[in-house]
Amino acid sequence: MPAANDPVPMHRQDWLLLIILSVLWGGSFFFNGVALRELPPLTVAFARVGLGALCLLAIIGPLGGRLPKRAVDWLPFAVMGLFNNIIPFSLFLTAQTVISSGLTAVLNATTPLFTVLVMAVAGEERLTGRRVAGVLIGIGGVALLRGPGLSASSQMFGILLCLGAALSYGIAGYWGRRALKGVPPITSAAGQLICSTPVMAIAAGLTERPWTLPLPGVATWAALAGLATLSTALGYILFFRILNRSGAVNVVLVTLLIPVTTIILGVLFLHEPFSANEILGALVIAASLLVIDGRVLGWARRRARLTGGTI
Repeated sequence: MPAANDPVPMHRQDWLLLIILSVLWGGSFFFNGVALRELPPLTVAFARVGLGALCLLAIIGPLGGRLPKRAVDWLPFAVMGLFNNIIPFSLFLTAQTVISSGLTAVLNATTPLFTVLVMAVAGEERLTGRRVAGVLIGIGGVALLRGPGLSASSQMFGILLCLGAALSYGIAGYWGRRALKGVPPITSAAGQLICSTPVMAIAAGLTERPWTLPLPGVATWAALAGLATLSTALGYILFFRILNRSGAVNVVLVTLLIPVTTIILGVLFLHEPFSANEILGALVIAASLLVIDGRVLGWARRRARLTGGTI
């Protein structure tokens, strides 16, 4: 039996949820890009958390969810909102004003590495060579997918913002696993978005004064709706379901899949070309996920022992 702080293997049912989540969150980079044409970054972040919170408030009752009644019980949700919404959304959206969506997605894929380190420092999961190797292999696969788009030292500010956001997601994974364990996914999702909304409203109001901006067009409103309903409300329900069952490191593996699903969506719906680089990158990422999960390696070791070999 594994020790209490041993890495948790991915629950079988959560692999499908992880793929669905990668599609929902992969779409957020596209939605961000559309919305940022007419709106400043903190205003987009405010719209995302505010509209997402309204979506979940509309369904939390019928789905059997329940929000905290005492002020002190909101604290875990407020901390989760800070590290899972306020900081990373603000940093990623600001970064997308100076670097491309593709490069942002690549840097987002460093999240599992930060999560592995945060969980190890906190003593929640052991820092195993297999997990570190798997994450590094996965980041290499993402670089293969988007390698031609990586450039320019002039983009360093945006790159640093993205790395800060990835670190924040790593901290959020640890906090959610520790402080929100056993909380229904819809309650966790709604609670953190509700706590994030007034903070983002104040930040956007003080710095960007969104009420003074021209009314955005139909495309921007559609992008905000997609961000709120798909990438945020539905996405976070899946996120917390996977987090509760399979752990922080496993749920943030979605960031390795996001560039893959983004490319596949581009091929299917935008008729974009599919290069050999992208095929190779996708295979490398698939290999990294198998290494991190560990079950295939464990099966191979057992087979080797039975046949008298080694692995």
